[in-house]
Amino acid sequence: MHAHDRQESAKFFVEIFGLPAPRPFGPFLDVEVANEVTLAFLHTDEAIQVQHYAFLVTEAEFDQIFGRVTARGLDYWADPAHRRKGEINHNDGGRGVYFNDPAGHYLEILTRPYGSG
Repeated sequence: MHAHDRQESAKFFVEIFGLPAPRPFGPFLDVEVANEVTLAFLHTDEAIQVQHYAFLVTEAEFDQIFGRVTARGLDYWADPAHRRKGEINHNDGGRGVYFNDPAGHYLEILTRPYGSG
């Protein structure tokens, strides 16, 4: 994940998602997430092409992560277009919410896979 400050972005991610501290690996700061997936944060001085990262979480994990989002006073939306500010969605019978990381990437947590409802 490109960032203007890889330390800030990786720290934000692990704090919001409740994950172990990032580990340096070459030019990256690696964050281990579920299912043997690693997010590698990389510094760039170039313009960042904003990406969307969605994470399927349990109901309890949603509550914990969303609680950290609101405790920080972060803006959040029910939709990726950022039209429904301050709301969560209930797509497919679950819950979902979007928020941005310090680099501007769209992070999404959802409790039901798309099309499962």
